[in-house]
Amino acid sequence: MRTATLGPAERAESLAGMAERELDVLVVGAGVVGAGTALDSATRGLSTGLVEARDWASGTSSRSSKLIHGGLRYLEMLDFALVREALKERGLLLERLAPHLVKPVPFLYPLQHKGWERLYAGSGVALYDAMSMARGHGRGLPTHRHLSRHHALRVAPALKKDALVGALQYYDAQMDDARYVATLVRTAAAYGAKVANRARVTGFLREGERVVGARVQDVEGGGEYEIRAKQVVNATGVWTDDTQAMVGERGQFHVRASKGIHLVVPKDRINSSTGLILRTEKSVLFVIPWGRHWIIGTTDTDWDLDKAHPAASSADIDYLLEHVNSVLAVPLTRDDVQGVYAGLRPLLAGESDATSKLSREHTVAHPVPGLVVVAGGKYTTYRVMAKDAVDEAVHGLDQRVADCVTEDVPLLGAEGYRALWNARARTAQRTGLHVVRVEHLLNRYGALAEELLDLIADNPSLGEPLPAAEDYLKAEIVYAASHEGARHLDDVLTRRTRISIETFDRGTRSAREAAELMAPVLGWDKDHIEREVEHYEKRVEAERESQRQPDDLTADAARLGAPDIVPL
Repeated sequence: MRTATLGPAERAESLAGMAERELDVLVVGAGVVGAGTALDSATRGLSTGLVEARDWASGTSSRSSKLIHGGLRYLEMLDFALVREALKERGLLLERLAPHLVKPVPFLYPLQHKGWERLYAGSGVALYDAMSMARGHGRGLPTHRHLSRHHALRVAPALKKDALVGALQYYDAQMDDARYVATLVRTAAAYGAKVANRARVTGFLREGERVVGARVQDVEGGGEYEIRAKQVVNATGVWTDDTQAMVGERGQFHVRASKGIHLVVPKDRINSSTGLILRTEKSVLFVIPWGRHWIIGTTDTDWDLDKAHPAASSADIDYLLEHVNSVLAVPLTRDDVQGVYAGLRPLLAGESDATSKLSREHTVAHPVPGLVVVAGGKYTTYRVMAKDAVDEAVHGLDQRVADCVTEDVPLLGAEGYRALWNARARTAQRTGLHVVRVEHLLNRYGALAEELLDLIADNPSLGEPLPAAEDYLKAEIVYAASHEGARHLDDVLTRRTRISIETFDRGTRSAREAAELMAPVLGWDKDHIEREVEHYEKRVEAERESQRQPDDLTADAARLGAPDIVPL
């Protein structure tokens, strides 16, 4: 199948095309659920539009723990249906839909009590594996194993000797969440969906009580479009209540935001060949392998301040360091922290006062004719949420519509990935790139890596690493702007790549060169490059300042010190 290029020209064409004739389905919000809904709708043969006020995955869907998992802790809550559903999705993503983006990851669970804890925790992990295998989607992962204390310390020498009496090791999966969403959007576009980021819904079009479309402002160009659609799907996550307010109707449910923060530290700060999962008084704490880094998270606290830029406070950072240091022989300090990011979980309100007890199950509703709302859920089950949202929208369409087929629709880059992986040494020889660079591209783009290799063939300088962020090639920066819809420097350094959290300078030393690589694609002059770099530096400084503040209120105020978008 053809791939979709999401450059500036394609964005303009999409916006004009959406306004030209009535769509079957317009999806509002391009996080993982909105992007998944657009793909589901397009692959059923429906004319589909997708609009996003900021960038793909700029909210919750780029700030998760980056895990695709069944939710081991939900077994303890006896939520078997949710775990079964999530394990099936985990298997589909690993084996069929996105093997280039979703990878196995091992976790060690230290045991602190002899006898009963091994029996109790071991039974849970055994059930987890059995449920996965029973659905035929667990073959891609090894099963769990019991370790003695001696063996566990060999696998994870970083642990204090007195922090465990033994351990369990099991497997889940992980992905780069923002990259996954960008690939989802491109896949939807390849199947005919019209997609546009930096396109904000300012209101809904009504005929009587029926919603018949949306007014959309082009945040970049300043124009306004009336996009008509037979059904509109509100997939705006933590913004669900705000979007619903534009309809003037009381929603059937409310979404509550829970903040989770994560720390990124260099790989050499924790001597371990496996991830860790630790119990805390409220939830669980993960130490997740992430390339040449570890991700440590997460917290779980109520948040009712700025949704666009949830801020991590000094207290949040101390909380994570204190808990992870309780088991590490060599404790981490603030100086070890390369990056910090905070995200908001969209939880369905009304079930419990504690956000950590709120359900991760999703809800779909049709509050007024022509408008479907989908909310809640977890990243792993986005495809099921998208299916349910489109099923609901189909009820309002006066036509026969095919059933969901996304269980059998691989994302762009999946087809041919394994064959290219097997031939990676030959590709390295052909292109002159080191085999490690070829592996890096294959694990980020799958078969689409060939498009980046073509860029490098045309301009060999793009095969060089980006200064001060040497894990990434210059070609990736150009490709983000030309093919993946990146409109600003911030989009590239924080989401298309992870330079903003993987370097101690948070991307400021790479910013100018990255902006200069994007400039020819996006038509920027020298003044615009200066504005992009200055805006990015202010954003980083505002985040650093927020992380020095003692609490949420002061951290939020500090983070809001940087403007949200580059002024034109």
